Amino acid sequence: MNKLKYTSIIVFFISCTQSPIIYTSVGKLSLKKKISSIINESKINTNIGIKAISLTSGKTLFDLNSNSLFNPASNNKLYTGLSALSLLDSNYTFNTNLYYDDNKLYLQGGGDPDLSLRSLDSLATIISKMDLEIEQLILDDTRMDSTTYGQGWMWDEGEWWYSAQVSALSVNDNCVDFIISPGLLGKPAKIKTIPQSNYFKIINNSITTNDISNFMKFEINRDWKNNTNSFTVSGNILSISDNDTLFRNIHDPTQFTGHLFQQMLFEKGKKINSINKGPVTENAKLITSHKSKKLIPIIENLMVKSDNLTAELLIKTIGFEANKKEGNWKNGLEEVRKFINDSVGIDTATFSIQDGSGVSRYNYGSPSQYIDLLKWVYNNKAIRDQFINTLPNSTPKGVLNKRSLPNKVYAKTGSLSGVTTFSGYIFTNSGEIVAFSILMNGFKGDSLPYKNLQDKIVSALSMI
Repeated sequence: MNKLKYTSIIVFFISCTQSPIIYTSVGKLSLKKKISSIINESKINTNIGIKAISLTSGKTLFDLNSNSLFNPASNNKLYTGLSALSLLDSNYTFNTNLYYDDNKLYLQGGGDPDLSLRSLDSLATIISKMDLEIEQLILDDTRMDSTTYGQGWMWDEGEWWYSAQVSALSVNDNCVDFIISPGLLGKPAKIKTIPQSNYFKIINNSITTNDISNFMKFEINRDWKNNTNSFTVSGNILSISDNDTLFRNIHDPTQFTGHLFQQMLFEKGKKINSINKGPVTENAKLITSHKSKKLIPIIENLMVKSDNLTAELLIKTIGFEANKKEGNWKNGLEEVRKFINDSVGIDTATFSIQDGSGVSRYNYGSPSQYIDLLKWVYNNKAIRDQFINTLPNSTPKGVLNKRSLPNKVYAKTGSLSGVTTFSGYIFTNSGEIVAFSILMNGFKGDSLPYKNLQDKIVSALSMI
């Protein structure tokens, strides 16, 4: 077909409330034809924006609706990870401190996203070997504000791992791990928890069965509507089921961490009768501390596991370090927006970022803006490799290797109900390096067909 006479295929996207919108793709001729064909053949029913550029030549390879705004879901973490890496420094660590003053032991949270039960127990071991009279345990989470949920989070996010409450004093992702296995026929499932604690209550109404005819879905629900830590286990488990682990978040992570620490001390011979919240006093002396991993593996966890708690703790930490006072979403996001606007060069008046994780329904951005971010990172040699290597990838050991992708894709996924997004880099066999962003909003049902479409588009881009 004569190139001068070729007109790109028109793709129709149907909105639930509006008349059909017509989008026309632009870019490299062969890719326009191929990707437009892929989209049309998929028969998807959603709004979609795509942009892809060659970082080698600087040319636009494909562009479809790239300046329109979409909810980015966890693609928002690209802003968060880059801002943390740039504003906090790659050697940054989070400290969980213990102070002592006048028979009071202070456990001060430093916003460590990855404080583990083992690390907390190690602190308890150190304290148990000290000759200290301790009457009270005081929990200091004042490094950050007491707002536990981000603006625009849905009211019914519930008890899931991804919506754990945010606190400067957090442990075990602010979750309880439920290890589930079948019980005797007709009896409840066997349940072991990590940690074990009387801070939460379990009501086990589940039944072990070998009958699938009236099988009821196995569930663990926390009474989040009443802000309690009462978990109800219901439904059926098959007698032949393998062990499984389910994660449920906890209410009031500061108190959760404090009660676990009190329990650990008691098991080591140190009895503390009361727990309260409050700031460390001026006369208190630092007696020991736990230092987190450095920032790079924390950002890698943010990206690879798409850890929402880590994202929000990073935002509040950025706010704290910029102001040297209580970190919160307001001052943290102000610093992020300032960095993105002034350093990266993206006009922050043209998009919305309301949290660090992408859980908020108030976030919106365009494929063009994500391409600008990815391009800025690639051209910034000081952090290029550090940032790209934190991203999920499709190499044989990467978390994206189960998707139908080329071998060297480094990209961040994003998912909410009706939202799936995918932005990152393709290192092609021909030596070209492609930055791409694919944002999809407004569909119903399973996201798998839309992810499959993303994979086909990325595969087409990799063949340039």
